[in-house]
Amino acid sequence: MSTTTKSPKKVVRTALRVAARVLPLYSHHMSPKKFSQPQLFACLVLKTFFKTDYRGICAYLADMPDLRRAIGLKDVPHFTTLHKASQRLLAVDTCKNLLHSTLWGLNHLLPLAAVDATGLQSGHISPYFYSVREKASKKLVWTHFTQYPKLAAVADTETHMIISFLATRGPTRDSTHFKTILDSLPQDIKVEHILADAGYDKEDNHIYAREILGILTTIPPTCGSPPKNLPRKYYRRLMKLNFDTTAYKQRWQIETVFSMIKRNLGYTVRAKVQTNQNAEMFLMAITHNILIILFLFFKELFYRA
Repeated sequence: MSTTTKSPKKVVRTALRVAARVLPLYSHHMSPKKFSQPQLFACLVLKTFFKTDYRGICAYLADMPDLRRAIGLKDVPHFTTLHKASQRLLAVDTCKNLLHSTLWGLNHLLPLAAVDATGLQSGHISPYFYSVREKASKKLVWTHFTQYPKLAAVADTETHMIISFLATRGPTRDSTHFKTILDSLPQDIKVEHILADAGYDKEDNHIYAREILGILTTIPPTCGSPPKNLPRKYYRRLMKLNFDTTAYKQRWQIETVFSMIKRNLGYTVRAKVQTNQNAEMFLMAITHNILIILFLFFKELFYRA
């Protein structure tokens, strides 16, 4: 498993440098210029790191002058300032650029990557409380459990860095977002081989990845009822006859990525509106990349006292 930093000071310093590569210093030339956009983004990353809300991170910053100095803040931003900044800075296209900014130390040629999706919890209902209420009333139905936020990601199996993400809603079939998430891969990073579980088993997905994007695929051809004969479609038949078992053993690395996110950053999104939930999931993925210490020059560049 990749090493992650536990130091909030290192996290905000890295977040500042990641944001500085993508975000303009201020959103408008007439802005008050009290807080720069990279500073506000670093505060949002810190909010995710501490698993707190907007008021909570403002309280942390007020009580921790070292963190304020690390960000370069003279004053603590109001929680409404951070909320408005999140709506502006965590738009889909901006988040993709921020994610790509975390990857400049990654090799431009990735031999192996894996794709999968995981569900997250919305709200703060205790699973134990729900199980007790479910037993008391069999007719009880809560939308928290019938629909839920779902984060899809493509990750490098060696470093556990997320290189592409997509926010969806569950429960849905994973195969429906396969093409979309591959289209979000950085243009300067070439994935040679991608692994996926049987939820992505679809002939069109093989065709798109192999013939259009030039990415080798390994997906078990076991979706649906087990066929008595070999699959009729070419690539699904190829998977049945010549399945790369050695490479497929590395598919579990994407499960490790989701485990790291949920253990380090939590498995719950606080927002109630779907757009804001998507923004929270994007921020989780970016923060996960920031937490990973990849190369020695990352340490030397970012983590100097």
